[in-house]
Amino acid sequence: MGSNAQRRREARERVAEMRREDAAKQRRRNTLFGIGLVMLVVVAVGGIAWAVKVGTDQAAEPAVQSIDGVKTYNYTAQEHTNDPVNYAESPPVGGPHNPLWQTCGIYDAPIPNENAVHSMEHGAVWITYDPSLSKAEVARLTTGLDPNYLLVSPYPGLDAPVVASAWNTQLKLSSVDDPRLAAFITKYRQGPQTPEPGASCSNGNNTTIPESSK
Repeated sequence: MGSNAQRRREARERVAEMRREDAAKQRRRNTLFGIGLVMLVVVAVGGIAWAVKVGTDQAAEPAVQSIDGVKTYNYTAQEHTNDPVNYAESPPVGGPHNPLWQTCGIYDAPIPNENAVHSMEHGAVWITYDPSLSKAEVARLTTGLDPNYLLVSPYPGLDAPVVASAWNTQLKLSSVDDPRLAAFITKYRQGPQTPEPGASCSNGNNTTIPESSK
């Protein structure tokens, strides 16, 4: 009798132990499931945030891959000369040039072609404008421009109100307000067309063309 009671007690204890083990296993499964779910949510949120950032960055980039009206040339000669150069284009877009580049910045008088071409060899964009533009138009053209690797100067005899030039590249504009100007600067300042990217555009020639030479 006592033996039967003991066996029943031991059986109950084994059942209770099995239930405790099952409960512990279930808790471990629940914990692992919860950790996995949290990691999945973190990855999903991170992926969404990355996609949003990429989309925002792409939307913020200016559309400069293709600019209507840009003409390209094929000047490979980069020799230096102290003599005046008779350039085929006006303003020039490449070719032989003075050994000293033009210091980048905004000028209120014409600058020498030969020095400006050297600056373009270093990656500068040269913005020239018709001297007959009004003061208000010149102000709209120059206000807020970053002079880093940028030349701005009047250019007598220009056949358009504004012409933007870089090495082997040129765009003629009919207005100082044309949005293509900003796109041109963004694309071609230190752009892939530059023969000597990163070369200096400071501490060069600062002189302008005398009035008697215009």
